[in-house]
Amino acid sequence: MSTISQRFEQIRARVHRTAEACGRKPEDIEIIAVSKTCPASSIEQAVAAGARHLGESYIQEAVEKIQQLSGLAAIWHFIGPIQSNKTRQIAEHFAWVHSVDREKIARRLNDQRPEHLPPLNIILQLNISQDPNKQGIAPAGLEQLAAQIVEMPRLKLRGIMAVPAIDLEESELRRQFRAMNTLLTGLQTKYPECNQLSLGMSGDMDIAIECGSTMVRVGSAIFGSRPGR
Repeated sequence: MSTISQRFEQIRARVHRTAEACGRKPEDIEIIAVSKTCPASSIEQAVAAGARHLGESYIQEAVEKIQQLSGLAAIWHFIGPIQSNKTRQIAEHFAWVHSVDREKIARRLNDQRPEHLPPLNIILQLNISQDPNKQGIAPAGLEQLAAQIVEMPRLKLRGIMAVPAIDLEESELRRQFRAMNTLLTGLQTKYPECNQLSLGMSGDMDIAIECGSTMVRVGSAIFGSRPGR
């Protein structure tokens, strides 16, 4: 049975191979080790293996682990849906948020970000597949929300994210991922620090990297089967 360390190394090697095969630098792609529902001991193993970025979705559980692992050299990303009553905890404990899709939430994060911390890195979530069951803004609303966020001093606009619909044909998946890359390029012309494309999980990360992803989110392929909540 493989260990967390071995599985993380396999993912890192896969990222390296895929990046080199499409002419990209492997170091330009970060692995977000999605540690939701995983115990602190598993997270410590992943960080010891080289994981730097950790992704969490459940705020109460996440805050407990962040506090328990405060001595760990890790960067915490909130990647789940954001409810208004959870924004303060997100603003106080995370370095990155991948799921902002409306001004109200951005405004709360800005107002609740502690002054002693650097601005919160914001990645906007798009509903690139126009799926009514998915979170995210429509691409047509991206520029307006981006313009609102760059005026918020406690936030820093860093990029965009999407979760595609399940079971897409590979050609359609590539089309959607390339559309995301095009949208990011457009934002970058106005906001140079907005340079992160959070796309791809274990099943589609190779295509995502080929299409320009700079952050891939990988959970069970590193940590194994998740325990129930």
